[in-house]
Amino acid sequence: MASSMKSCLILFLACSFFIQAAIAAAEVICENLPENLCAFAVATSGKRCALENYKDEGGSGVEYTCTASEEVVERLSGHIESDECVAACGLDRRSVGISSDAFMTPEFISSLCSPPCFQNCPNIVDLYFNLAAGEGVFLPILCEKQKSNPHRAMLELLSSSSGTYAMVDNSFAPAPAPSPF
Repeated sequence: MASSMKSCLILFLACSFFIQAAIAAAEVICENLPENLCAFAVATSGKRCALENYKDEGGSGVEYTCTASEEVVERLSGHIESDECVAACGLDRRSVGISSDAFMTPEFISSLCSPPCFQNCPNIVDLYFNLAAGEGVFLPILCEKQKSNPHRAMLELLSSSSGTYAMVDNSFAPAPAPSPF
């Protein structure tokens, strides 16, 4: 009896490992993702997934669909950001589109720069690192300034976003090339 229980347990564990390996090897295709997993996901092809909305055929409501964007992420292909990361970074999976306007809210910068987000959520950090770089801001410096003086960080962000320069050590210098890691 104990021998058959042991055999069943071994068989169960073997099947569990096989199923987990098969799931891990599954291809992530944006168009196949449900809307609650779409935002902050990266397809196996390396393209970022984006949640889009449109009016349904009857015109009575809004429908959502997940599509692949043209932005390619090299190191994170096949990655779906965890719910813990989305929450730690102050984001919402039901977000449609992404904008640098988020940098104008101190609460968002605080969440993005917090250790649970900045140190544990590479996909989100990479996404916003690139968005900040497009505005001429080097995200690690913004986060460092945000820790010591959030109001000054916001002023520097506002002054630097009009050009491709970022405030570095109280002087303006060209924003460094993106490389979050």
